Amino acid sequence: MPYQPPYTLTTPILNEVAYISEQIGRITAQTQQQDLRLRRINRIRTITGSLAIEGNTLDEAQITAILDGKRVLAPPREIQEAHNALQTYEQLPNWKSDAEQDLLQAHHTLMIGLITEVGQYRQGGVGVMSGEQVIHVAPPASQVPRLMNDLLHWLKHSPDHPLIKSCVFHYEFEFIHPFADGNGRMGRLWQTLILSEWQPIFRYIPVESLIHQHQQQYYQAIQNSTQQTDIAPFIQFMLSMIQQAVRHQVSPQVTPQVTPQVEDLLQCMIGEMSREQIQQKLDLKDRKSFNNRYLQPALQVGLIEMTIPDKPNSRLQQYRLTAQGKMLQVQGLNP
Repeated sequence: MPYQPPYTLTTPILNEVAYISEQIGRITAQTQQQDLRLRRINRIRTITGSLAIEGNTLDEAQITAILDGKRVLAPPREIQEAHNALQTYEQLPNWKSDAEQDLLQAHHTLMIGLITEVGQYRQGGVGVMSGEQVIHVAPPASQVPRLMNDLLHWLKHSPDHPLIKSCVFHYEFEFIHPFADGNGRMGRLWQTLILSEWQPIFRYIPVESLIHQHQQQYYQAIQNSTQQTDIAPFIQFMLSMIQQAVRHQVSPQVTPQVTPQVEDLLQCMIGEMSREQIQQKLDLKDRKSFNNRYLQPALQVGLIEMTIPDKPNSRLQQYRLTAQGKMLQVQGLNP
C-alpha cells in the first residue's frame, strides 16, 4: 500500500486553506506591479528568520550587507550560513519538490562548509533536544532512504491541496530528520518550494520570519502532532503562520519615502550619537534647520529612535538607527 501520512482535515484547517487561496489570488493579480526591492527585502527576512530559529544572530541589515558583498563583523560560521542560505534560495526555482536528487543538492548548497555529511542522508542516529531533554528520537539511519522515498512518492501523487501537502511534508520531514544537521532549515525551505510550485509568489512571502516570532509554538505544534499521531495541530499552526504572512502582503507596511536630507542622516549614523554629534558629522551649523529637515523627519518615519524616549529633552539624549533604518543604511538606497 502507498504510504499515507496520518492527518485529519478539520474545519479550521479547510477554512484557512480557503482564506489563504483567496488572498493569494489578490496578490497574484498585483504581481506585475510588485516592487523588486520589496521582494528582495522579503527574501532577506525569510533567510534571517530561518537562520535565527537555528541560533544565528545575524540581523536583516547584516544579511543585506553579505548579499551586497560588503564586509560584516560576525562569527565566520554565521556568515557561512548566510552565504549558503542566500545561494540556496536563489536556486529555489530550479528544483522540483518531489525529486530526491534536488533535495540532496539543496542540502549540499545549504550546509557546505558547515558539516562533512552534505548532500547525503545521515549515517547515524539523531535525536531532537529541548534543553537537556530528548523530545524526539528519529528513525534509524538505515530506514531513512525508504522513508524519504515513501514521503516524496506521497508528495508527488497526493491529490490534497498544496497548502496541506506542504505542511504535512514539513512535519514528516522533521519527524524523519534525514540529515545529520540542517533539518529545520531544509524542512522550511522545502515547504516554501512546494508552495512556490503552486503559486510562485511564495518565493517572496517571508513565512519563516513569522515562525521565528512564534518559535515556541512551532516546536510545540510538532510535539503535539507527534503525541497525537495526527499532523493536524502542526498543519493548523503552519497555516496560521502562512495566513498572517499573506495578509501582510495584501496590506504591506510600505517603506517610507525619505528626503535626501534624511538619507544623509542615515548614512552618517554610527551606533548611538547625540544631536550635536550628528549635526557636526553632517557639517551643519543651523540647529533649527537640522532639527526640522533632518532629525524630526527621520524620527517621524521610524528610521531612528531616541535612547531615552520618555525624556525627549534630556541632556543625555542620544539617537540610534531602528531595524528599518539599518536596512536602508546598508542598502544605501532612497526608497
